[in-house]
Amino acid sequence: MKIFLLVTLMCVAVIGCTHVDKNKHAKSTASGQGKPVVYQIFTRLYGNTNSTNKPWGTIEENGVGKFNDINEAALKSIKELGVTHVWYTGVPHHAVIRDYTAYGISNDDPDVVKGRAGSPYAVKDYYNVNPDLAENPANRLQEFEALIARTHAQGMKVIIDIVPNHVARSYQSLSKPVGVEDFGARDDKRVEYARDNNFYYVVGQNFKVPDFKGREAQNNYRPLGGENHPLSDGQFIEKPAKWTGNGSRLAQPKFDDWYETVKINYGVRADGSKDFPELPAGYAQKNVIAHAQFWQGKSVPDSWIKFRQIAEYWLAKGVDGFRFDMAEMVPVEFWSYLNSSIKQKNPDAFLLAEVYNPAEYRNYIRLGKMDYLYDKVEMYDSLKAIMQGKASTDVIASVQAGMSDIEEHMLHFLENHDEQRIASPEFAGSAEKAKPAMVVSALISRSPTMVYFGQEVGETGALDTGFGDPSRTTIFDYAGVPAHQRFMNGGKFDGGLLSAKEKDLRGFYQQVLNLSLQESGFGGEYLELHTHNRQHTPGYDGSIFSFARWSDQQHWIVVSNFSATQTRQFNLQLPDSLVKAWALHERSYRIASRLGDKSAPLRLQVNNAGASLALQLAPLESLVLQLIPE
Repeated sequence: MKIFLLVTLMCVAVIGCTHVDKNKHAKSTASGQGKPVVYQIFTRLYGNTNSTNKPWGTIEENGVGKFNDINEAALKSIKELGVTHVWYTGVPHHAVIRDYTAYGISNDDPDVVKGRAGSPYAVKDYYNVNPDLAENPANRLQEFEALIARTHAQGMKVIIDIVPNHVARSYQSLSKPVGVEDFGARDDKRVEYARDNNFYYVVGQNFKVPDFKGREAQNNYRPLGGENHPLSDGQFIEKPAKWTGNGSRLAQPKFDDWYETVKINYGVRADGSKDFPELPAGYAQKNVIAHAQFWQGKSVPDSWIKFRQIAEYWLAKGVDGFRFDMAEMVPVEFWSYLNSSIKQKNPDAFLLAEVYNPAEYRNYIRLGKMDYLYDKVEMYDSLKAIMQGKASTDVIASVQAGMSDIEEHMLHFLENHDEQRIASPEFAGSAEKAKPAMVVSALISRSPTMVYFGQEVGETGALDTGFGDPSRTTIFDYAGVPAHQRFMNGGKFDGGLLSAKEKDLRGFYQQVLNLSLQESGFGGEYLELHTHNRQHTPGYDGSIFSFARWSDQQHWIVVSNFSATQTRQFNLQLPDSLVKAWALHERSYRIASRLGDKSAPLRLQVNNAGASLALQLAPLESLVLQLIPE
């Protein structure tokens, strides 16, 4: 990723900088307004009011959030932010340490579970939900269905995870529908690979737990922090061993492998060759109906069918879309098969993929029929480098130009469960430093925007809760999230315990996200103003970024100051191409500020020398300016 960012920085001088996006049609949302806005909730943590935060603490010690905690008040507060889709992370039943044998659930072995609460990406049963999240584990599925209904009642859609690349080593579905078999139920374990085996096998070798005292282990890691447990004995029976989720073929994976998971076989042989039909030439230009027709009647690997059954099960429960974990580790032909099937069931399903290889972006969109991909390696990494003072804003122009043909498919974010919290010392040390980046991220393109719960109130992710390091809010252990808990205010979800600074930050996010959602101009055309002003405007430097957005009804200018210490003052120049596109004449135009509390109107001056706008930006300030018809 660092190498890619360096290349991007070098490319800024050679890539065209005044791209105009000719596609005026914004992606529609459930509300029929502007761009989708996704709010990611880590469900186990979201409703937890317990503030003990003992490292490796149990549910009794540290508490846990429940489906029922996400009540009408919580959902209304999310809706007010401008959210259209709620991604409930960690819903499918994954491996946990807590004893649920009273409900027919087998105990999980701490030797192959990360943390006390377990990884949400080591799914144990795809046809039920995490029992930790239910008031009554026997009715856990019904409690989640009620949450789906509450979310829909607030006019928002529901997204959950599907993790197609791997499952928990202890996968066993107690809730699968009639006619559905568990992964591996019919596997021939005598061979490393067979097309319809669900797993790959290390023939002749049994699984061994990683060496937790090895050089790669951090601080001589011990399951459950060293607590005695009847199953924590350094043993886990798996005969023969299966390949590990990240592709390790070792019978004893390393500590930094995804040792709690096993890799799914999609009909890719051990040498990488494909054992299934491939899409003919030209299918990148065909729609989902054509893709669905191609797969009709084709013989495909058994794992493909199992994941289609899983997706269809959750669609029938009212789920509106999926976030696909590590999608690039699964062949693109499978995505064509699955996503075209999903779209036949629900044409508006929201399909988001975690893909980190820019060279494959277009394949996963055009061949795999993904709606959206993470824009991590391009936009996120660039904005992070700018916030950390490691890059200039020039890189933004390069990234956006390079994405011009697929920009509406690239989901923008500044935080998620995998990334460091912005306010952590390891990232930016201040939530305020995200403000200009958030404006750029949310408004620069037709892409959706995602916010991770707690981001909008400046959560620092500073707690050491067990497995994993501070700076990222834990996804492996039971914990409270302090800044978010202050917003929760004991379940009122009214921000009653927030500081004035935290309230202001949340108000800022609400303004920006609602502009993105409600204003048509941010789903229209784009012209980057940055390079023109870098070349022609005194006082405009590499800490500033500016662009124009417009539709037939609206005209916007957005300018952000990424400097945390310096006020910037300059006359922003509009290039002749924009003057022509906006049909501006030689006169003065009124400009209204739509972000923050600036009340004094600005004037855009257009004359025979060009068009200019006198601006002053405080440190970390952004101006979102609308040209007012007169």
